[in-house]
Order: sequence, then C-alpha cells, then structure tokens
Amino acid sequence: MGSQPGPGSPEKTTGMTTDEDWDRGLLENQLGVNDFVKIQKAFESSDPRKSICMSREEFMEKMADIVGWGTQEEYGELYDKVDLARDGFINWDKLTSFILLSLYEKDERAKATVVPQWKDLEFLQGKHKDTIQKIIFLKSSSRYLTISKEGLLGIWGENLKLQETLPITSDATKLKHLWVTSLVSLENANKIAVAFTSKEICFYDLLSKEFPCQYKLQGLKGTPICMDYWYNSLDINESILSFGDITGKVQAVVFTAASISLFERPVSTCEEEDATMTINWEDLRSGGHRCCHVLGHKLHHGDWVRQVAYNASLDVIISSTTNNTNTVVLAWREKSKDHLKMTSLNIAQGIYAFDYHSRLNLIATAGINNKVCLWNPYVVSKPVGVLWGHSASVIAVQFFAERKQLFSFSADKVLRLWDIHHQLSIQRLACSFPRSKDFRCLFCFDETHGRLFIAFNNQLALLAMKNEPSKRVKSHQKPVTCVLYNSLLKQIISSDAGSTVSFWMIDTGQKIKQFTGCHGNAEISTMALDANETRLLTGSADGTVKIWDFNGYCHHTLNVGQDEAVDISHILVLKNTILVTGGKRAVTVFRPQNFNQFFIQSEEWKGGVQHHDDILCAAFLPPQTLATGSYDGEIVLWNNSTENAHCVLHPNYQRLFKSKPDIEPPEVSSAERKGSTYAMADQDSTAAPTFEPDTEGNNAVMRLCFLKARKNTAATGGADLVSCGGSGYVRFWDTFNKRLLAEFLAHSGVGSITMSTDKLNWYLTTGDLVGCLKIWKIEEYCLDSSKKKITQTPTLLRAFHPHEGQITSLEMCELGDHCLIISASADCSVGVTSVHSGPVCTFGQAKHWNIESCFSTIERDTNLMESEIQEESMKENHSYSKEEPYLDLTENLLLNKQENNDSATSM
Repeated sequence: MGSQPGPGSPEKTTGMTTDEDWDRGLLENQLGVNDFVKIQKAFESSDPRKSICMSREEFMEKMADIVGWGTQEEYGELYDKVDLARDGFINWDKLTSFILLSLYEKDERAKATVVPQWKDLEFLQGKHKDTIQKIIFLKSSSRYLTISKEGLLGIWGENLKLQETLPITSDATKLKHLWVTSLVSLENANKIAVAFTSKEICFYDLLSKEFPCQYKLQGLKGTPICMDYWYNSLDINESILSFGDITGKVQAVVFTAASISLFERPVSTCEEEDATMTINWEDLRSGGHRCCHVLGHKLHHGDWVRQVAYNASLDVIISSTTNNTNTVVLAWREKSKDHLKMTSLNIAQGIYAFDYHSRLNLIATAGINNKVCLWNPYVVSKPVGVLWGHSASVIAVQFFAERKQLFSFSADKVLRLWDIHHQLSIQRLACSFPRSKDFRCLFCFDETHGRLFIAFNNQLALLAMKNEPSKRVKSHQKPVTCVLYNSLLKQIISSDAGSTVSFWMIDTGQKIKQFTGCHGNAEISTMALDANETRLLTGSADGTVKIWDFNGYCHHTLNVGQDEAVDISHILVLKNTILVTGGKRAVTVFRPQNFNQFFIQSEEWKGGVQHHDDILCAAFLPPQTLATGSYDGEIVLWNNSTENAHCVLHPNYQRLFKSKPDIEPPEVSSAERKGSTYAMADQDSTAAPTFEPDTEGNNAVMRLCFLKARKNTAATGGADLVSCGGSGYVRFWDTFNKRLLAEFLAHSGVGSITMSTDKLNWYLTTGDLVGCLKIWKIEEYCLDSSKKKITQTPTLLRAFHPHEGQITSLEMCELGDHCLIISASADCSVGVTSVHSGPVCTFGQAKHWNIESCFSTIERDTNLMESEIQEESMKENHSYSKEEPYLDLTENLLLNKQENNDSATSM
C-alpha cells in the first residue's frame, strides 16, 4: 500500500479509463499504511482485552477527522461494505478482514488475466481416415489446412467449418503405398509444399482452386519427415525451406527469388507453362538453379530427425532427434551464408520436440525423461531452467509468445502452462482426450486466434480460449445496438441486446435513468425520437415497436410483425406517419391519428411492394421524398404523400416506374440466391432487362442519409443522398437526376459499415465491424454534376479505433461550438469524441467529465491537420492498430495540445 493521495499528492483523479482505475478510485484502495495506523489507533482501547466498536455515524465522523482526507459519505460507504451482516457496529478485526479479502479478490482477478480460461474441448468434424500429420493457418486467405497420412488435404474456414477436401497425389508410386509426412506453407510464393515417403517434395499452387502441382523435387537420399519454411517479410524473395529425413540429414534450400519463381525452368523446354516441372536433387545441389542453393549437415548420424526449424533472429537451423547425443543441433549460418557452424545439446534420453522464443532467447525442449528444459542457444553445457511437473514423457512444447508462457503436453494427455519468468506451472488441464494408448499426437497453438489444436491420430481436437474480460469501461452489460441524441434535454439515449435503454447526460457522462426489460428478453434493434423529442420509439426483434415517455411509461405497442418475430431495422417518424422497415420487402406504416388504443395494427402502404429483397433502412427529405434501401443494393425513391414509387437506384443500373405496377416484383428465393436471374418488370427502356441478385450482400444498403443542408442540388446536379453498407463502400447519389455521382471504399475488407452526418452536412462519419471509426470532410464533395463517376475519396480527417468490437450505431450532434460524434458498439460501450481531435469519453466510467474542458484545449487549425492526415487516407484500414494505449484525460489533452495527436484513447 502506498501513501495516501491527499490534496498534495500526485495521484491522478481524472480520466479513469478501466475497471482497474475504478478500483483505484475506491476509498479502501486509496488508504495508505499511515492511514491504517491512524485508523488502528482509533480502535485501540486502554484495556488491551477489549476492542472498541463503532456505529456507522461514529465511524464516519471519526475517520474523516482522524485520517484527514476523504468525505463522510465515502467512509459511510466503506462501513456498509464491512458491516455486511448489519450488526450495527464494526471493529478493527472486521475492518482488516474486509481489507485482506478485498486484496485477495483483487489478486485473483489479476491472476485471471494471466492464466487463460478455456472453453470445453471440441472435436472438429473432418474426413481424415488416417493420422493427421500437420495443421497450418494461411494468413493470406484466413484458412486452415490439415493433411493426413493418406494424402487427404482438408481446407477449413476461419470459423473452423470444413469447406473442402482434396486428395494430394503423386505419380511416383501408387497412393496405397504412399504416405504424406509433412506440410508447410510458402505464403510469399502462394504455394504449399508436401513431403512424401517416395523421397520427394511437391509444391502446389494455392491460387488455383484445384491446387495443381507445379514442382516436384525428386531424388532425395532419405525420406523427408519434417519440414519448416521461413521467408523475409521485408524481402519476400528471400526464403528458406529446411527439412530433415530418416537418415539423420538436415537440408535447407535457400531461395533468392521465391516470389518470382522457386526454381528455374530450362530455356529449351517445350513443356506448357502450367505443366509440372521436375527438379532433380543432385542437380539442385550442384548449382543447377541460380535462384537457390543448398545447405546441410549430417551431425545426427543416422537418427530420425523429428523436427527442424530455421530462426532468422539467430540465423540458425535447429533440428532434434530422440538420441541422447547431438539431441539438438544448431547449425549457424556463417557470414558467407554458404557454410554452417555446428553446436549441439546433449539431452538424456532425447527429446520429442522443441520451440524457440526470440524475445526471451530461449529454446524449450520436450524431454522423453518427463522434463521440460530451457536452454540459452549460446550456452550448450546445461539448461538455464528445468520445469518439473509431468509424470510422463513430454511430447510437445510451444511458447505463448505474447505472454512469455509455455505450453507442454505429455504422453499421459496432460496439458500444462508454465510461467517462464518464475519457472512455475500455472495451469494444468487433463481434458477428456481419447483414451487410446497407441496414438500419434500433433500439437499446434494458433496464438492469433487463441486456439489450441491437438490431433490424436485422425481426430482433431480444439481447445479455444475464452474471451478475457475487457479492461475497458462498459456502458451496458450487453452489446449496444443503437444510440440517439436528444437535443432538447442534452441527453444520450442508448439501447442494448438485453432490452435495456439507458439515458446519459452528455455534459458529464452521468447515467440519469435506465429502463430494463423494455421488450422482455428480446433485443432492441433500433430506436427513434418523435419530432418534439418527447417520445421514444423502440423497435425489437419480437416484431413490435413501443412508444415511451421519459418516465418509462409505454403508451402504445405497434404490431409490425403481425404477432411474429421480425428483425426491425429502422423507424422513421414523419409528420403524419410512422414508417418501419426490416424483415419485409414492404414498408410497414402506422398513422398516429388513428392511435386510439394501446395495441396498434399496421395499415396499408399504398405503394405496395417494390423491393426484391428485405428493406433495411429509410430516409426522408422534406417536403415529400422518401428513400428506402434493401439488402440487394436497390434504393427505391417514393413520393411520401402519394406513397407511390417513382425510381429505383442501384450501383449497376437505374430504372423509372412509368406507372404504379400491377404486379409485385418477385422475391429472391433461396434457389435464386444461388445464381439465377430474374427480369425487371415495367422498367425504363434504358435499363438492363435482367440482372444477377446480390446474394452475398455486397451492395446491401445499411444506412441512408439525405444531405438536407444542400439546398441547390436540383440546379447544380450535386449529390443529395448518401448510402453505405456492404463491402465498406460509401455512395453519393443525385436523386433529382437519378444518378450515382461518386463511390469510394471507406473501409476495406471488413464487410458492412454504418454512418452518420452532421446537420450542416460538413462531415461524414463511418464505422465498421472491427471498431474503426473514420471522419470525412464532405462539405465540398460532389456539389456539382460530373459526367464520370467520382472514385476519389473526400478528405479524411481522422481514423481511429474507439471500440474493440463492431460499431453498431453512429450519431452526430452539436453542443456549443463543438461538433461531436456519439458511437455505440458491440463491445458494450458508448463513446463521444470531437470531429477534429480529442479523447474518446466513454459513458459509464467512474469519474464524470466536463464536456467543455474535454475539448476546449484542442487545437482548431483544421487546415494544417487535413494536410497532415491526407497521407494517412491512402493507407489500408488495418494500419490503425486496435491496441491503442489507454491515457487519462489530462494526458490526452496534453498530447492534443502539444502534438495534435489524432490517436484514439478512452477515458
């Protein structure tokens, strides 16, 4: 315990960001040693056999006076925590017991963040009939590959669903006499290499669907049984394929033009470009290919090489056997890069496997003698550490690099996790693994996804890490689904998947009230305010919309789904109607003048069904233009007064309604979503007669915004409507001339996005599935008509990650001189930040803020900022790291003032 944070203490009291900061703000966590000495004296009696007891009032008055800081209310809260039994008094023993228990619980929470928590063991459904030899993850395509002894290649999606299986065959021998021994990925060359018992290594093209064989390396002297591949991320032409065989040889092929061609094709060859090329090993060793050369050694003297790996930080090839002599050989590449210098580790009884941690500079070995040893690669005489705990031979080890921990797995199917620093076992797992005594085990930890794969013969088991409790502030207990700003009350209104609505003061971040169970247990998917901002409308997956006052009284329930569950996506409150979209191809309409009872049924929308797919959103431009967007990318423009449609906009076509169609357009069925086409009825003569339905949602319209501040677009031909959604695109439309004026990729590779704009239409904010938020300046974007579609992006002002999960809703508002952005996320948080720069204040944090002081010191030189940010707009979305530092408010404001730093931070 440190010294008390009194008035002169440097202890920070603003900008609390995490649950840990909230703990630190509690009185009991701020009391120092000197404070407890004073408190102890207050409980001491002149008679050592007696203990002084205090009531709540006595404790509050005496402690505030004796300690010299803290309010009576804070000491009252502390008293209530100690006197859980409500005895009406506490003594020194009760107080110290509470403090010790609090420290213990805090320590347990800290341990929980270090030791991973696992989901139940799961066996993946595959089609392998024989032993699985290798599992790898392809970063380029986010797929897993497994290969089994019989030559069957399994292709798995990132969701671990088996997508396809392919037989990997060779012409050298019949398949029933052929075994696959190993597999590696050559990601820089878009290939995989497979080793066979036929003493050959075949290279297959990943870019082709059928994975054709491009090269066959034949004539090896021994059967390769383990392989490893490394490439230089700074120069993808430089790479090394190393492999070990059953004769004890370790070989390495050093490529110098891997991304161009692994091997040289003879100039005189008349073979087709796609034909398999055969490479003779002796020809390769003798220098017959200028784009690669061979290194190797025979120090294992006839023992099977169980594992091989090249490490670039040491520039060494590491290999191992089960022999106790030259158990681990380190073949160091010398400066010429053509020769190897050997050192070795002699380990009693040999080892089954090893792993290397570059930052710790440690080699971990899986000993047949039940021990896990840690070695400094430069000190071969003895290990620097020995990890005891397994009661059977250790068959696999792998570092958890980020946490500096080590996994080990033994033959009795016990998994251990070790703290390398303290050399202690911090976790032991003995799951319900298969009981077979005769098994071959494959062990692979995918650190990026927190997945541990253990293969037992042909069965593939998965241990997946649970998502750890986030240290970020949570505004809701469940994912936040929608956020609104009430300008009348200066309040933020947020809803979540648990059917809860919360109200927050934007000035301070304080929660002022909360409605729970608004729709039972059904998720609230969207919300809206009426024109006077005195009524709140909530739409839910239960198929209803409810109208509330701000005292929590429900005045009406609108039956959208006709007593069935409907995924309501948007509510639009107009002067004489309430329009609801979602789960249907038609607009659902309610007319408030007919609200004469509690349960309200929908009325007929005169325009009928004009969408081929479900409507996802709507927007209104006074006096009478209504736009609705659907999953297939179509935007239908309506006259809201007559409720008739007059135009359809799509990125690939436009069409006009000559009159109200008598026949509804066909719905996209599941069969049609597999590639069929259908005709467009009653279309303009210039429109294409047929089109392919968008089955993947690449053009899905998730949000529509009319640019209401642009008054002269009819005359200038500029854009007055913005849409966004599938594939991360933002599109600007001229609804007067029925044209797509501009489209640009706002977020790459992250699926659908959402957006919002300010009242003056100067700025556009977009948010994506990974929590990235971007702010664009659109004040002068697409103001005039253009013959060619604009693809250049508007000026990007900011790009940052205020959230760890999907941004589900965005709202922009003006407060004083500040233009603010409110964002809601599936990570359970709601944040507010300024357009130009500044911290992200998270609703729900322990300390309240002053919104004026948060942004008043921020530099306003936006011209300078825009010129600096313009270069950033050319970068890919993933250049903005999600691992943002957590800074408190004081640090944040200083950074903004001194450096005009535009990184996202959370209060």
